[in-house]
Amino acid sequence: MGFPCHRPDQVPVLLWLLLLILAPGREQSGALPKAFLLLDPPWSRTFKGGKVTLTCKDDHSQAQRYVSWYCDGIFLGRKPGTIQINKSGYYKCKTLRSSLSDLVHVEFLSDWLILQASHPVFEGDDVTLRCQGKEEENICEKTYYKNKEKMRQWPQYQSGVRIHSVSMDNSKFHCTASRKYLWGTREEISKPLKIQVQELFPQPVLRVRPSQPIEGSPVKLKCETWLPPPRSFIWLQFCFFREDKVLEPGWSNSSELQIPTMWSEDLGSYWCQAKTVTPNIIKESLRSQIHVQRIPVSDVNLEIQPPGGQLIEGGDMVLICSVAKGTGTIAFSWHREGTERNLGRKMMRALSAELRIAAVKEQDAGRYYCSADNIQGPILSNWIRVTPRIPASHPILTVKTPRALAVVGDMVELRCEALRGSPPILYRYYHEDVILGTNSAPSGGGASFNLSLTAELSGNYACEADNNLGAQLSEAVTLSVTVPVSRPVLTLNPARPQAVVGDLLELRCEVQRGSPPILYWFYHEDVILGSTSSPSGGGASFNLSLTTEHSGNYSCGADNGLGVQRSYMVTLNITGVLEVPEFQIIVKVNKIFFLQTYKFYHQSF
Repeated sequence: MGFPCHRPDQVPVLLWLLLLILAPGREQSGALPKAFLLLDPPWSRTFKGGKVTLTCKDDHSQAQRYVSWYCDGIFLGRKPGTIQINKSGYYKCKTLRSSLSDLVHVEFLSDWLILQASHPVFEGDDVTLRCQGKEEENICEKTYYKNKEKMRQWPQYQSGVRIHSVSMDNSKFHCTASRKYLWGTREEISKPLKIQVQELFPQPVLRVRPSQPIEGSPVKLKCETWLPPPRSFIWLQFCFFREDKVLEPGWSNSSELQIPTMWSEDLGSYWCQAKTVTPNIIKESLRSQIHVQRIPVSDVNLEIQPPGGQLIEGGDMVLICSVAKGTGTIAFSWHREGTERNLGRKMMRALSAELRIAAVKEQDAGRYYCSADNIQGPILSNWIRVTPRIPASHPILTVKTPRALAVVGDMVELRCEALRGSPPILYRYYHEDVILGTNSAPSGGGASFNLSLTAELSGNYACEADNNLGAQLSEAVTLSVTVPVSRPVLTLNPARPQAVVGDLLELRCEVQRGSPPILYWFYHEDVILGSTSSPSGGGASFNLSLTTEHSGNYSCGADNGLGVQRSYMVTLNITGVLEVPEFQIIVKVNKIFFLQTYKFYHQSF
């Protein structure tokens, strides 16, 4: 037995609308896909006395047991998913997993001629119109009209007309038929019909997750709509827009778009479109304003690379300015105390930025800080004092002696000083590349090393300055240590206590040690006989042809500018002789005769 249904004009209009609004499940209609109604037979208009079976479906294939049914806005109760009706009315239904279906107007007419449309019909569908009379055998000709204009009827559709790709417009259709009577024919006209075209898919809704994104974070856009299960085979394509600009990649089969990073300049009006390729149906969502939340910068910190104590003059210094929080484009700037202009400025979409100062100089020392600002006002960092360490320069070595000549036994001061260099500085002292000693200058400046001179310490001296940034060597300084002459030794040649008048006597004077040049004097009874010099050291000689007056004491002296040293006395006695004439003797040796000349002396006592 069919369900009775009141017509809408039998229910006060306001009450009917109220019931539609307050009907169970109404509040979920925007969240769940719509249910849909199937008719059997599939015509929304039939003759009175007939019956139509309504089936309520959703996107689940299982049979529905508890379905809410409505007719003309009146809740008929929860019943099985299939019911049979025989009364005209506006029907709709709702399952537990769907929102309310579209209204379906089912008519039971008592007219002799009716125009029927197939059901369900969705946007873009082809629909069949059928002109049906109560007595089909008495109809000889049928004509179809759209908005009172005659429609063309193709031969293959003699049982009706086929309308391609219908839309949700207000077109009205009717048909006429020639009814045969015994006395002739009469034209019958059907009641006008408005095809009940259901939307193929609802207006898309743009979902933004998160709805209020934080600047710099990703955002997912989703263009939500759905196809009814009878048309689930149709492919939808989607496109996303900001203002009037298409977002990449344009039209695609995905209903989602991932924006990797959202910035404040990306705020604006976003919307999406969904379309079918065949038929070409395009719908767009409402526009949604996306507001990007900006997090102000906080906890600004300055870091120096290389860290404290490791920055060397001539090297590069990197100032790293960072923030713990902050989104969007951040303006970083770097400053040195006492300098009005900033050292540098960078606009970065990052939580840190760095400034490189090349070839740091001594005058770059001072206190540094940085600031960060993302249009909330600059926030200053901590202060860091920067003192570049200066490598020691080549030191200067000076040798201080107590007099013009350095003499063995003198105390000499070796003074080594680097004019530039960060303390402490370690000084090393060298003699002919052999280290003599070291000392340190804790607060900078020079240092001294004292040395008692010996004869072996003549030669080249140098010093080295080292503050762990590279040792530097001075230029060499030559020091000549002067050795005083020792007591000279006088020797006579020939070496005998007595000599004969006329002999040639060599006086040899020599010292064992003493720096050249050495000047030698020769004395006879403290009377200077003469002098001679030895430029490269060693001894010297003086020759004397003896006479009887040369008997006596001989000595010599040596001097190299540091005092005269006298030798011990050497006594020489001269003996006189009486000369006789020469004579010759012929001597025979081995039958050979030789002539020898002889001369005799008579010694006096």
